[in-house]
Amino acid sequence: MSSFEKKVAARSIFTEIIDRNLPAQILYEDDLCIVIKDAHPQAPVHFLVIPKKPLVSLLEIKAEDVPLLGHLNYIAAKVAKQEGCNNGFRLIANNGKQAGQTVFHLHYHVLGRKSLLEQGL
Repeated sequence: MSSFEKKVAARSIFTEIIDRNLPAQILYEDDLCIVIKDAHPQAPVHFLVIPKKPLVSLLEIKAEDVPLLGHLNYIAAKVAKQEGCNNGFRLIANNGKQAGQTVFHLHYHVLGRKSLLEQGL
């Protein structure tokens, strides 16, 4: 990871939300992560699960981050249930520009409450 990428991750839009410098609709928060509604939803339920640790992407994680990733998955499922996604949801992590990552701070998109297969998502 370049020094530029490290700097971007350290002060991403998500870091600004975590620090309460930018507003967001918070659905859940604990010491390790924050969950917010996506500003441009692609489904009736669309939220982001964001670790407070400023990791750039899954490509940058280390063995020490494995427990954090398990926690993120647990919270994604917990909030999906709370949001009514009992019939299923999609968990997405874009990794790198070619995969559509636009904010270089690891985060999961959780989409649900519509047939994602019929919508081509």
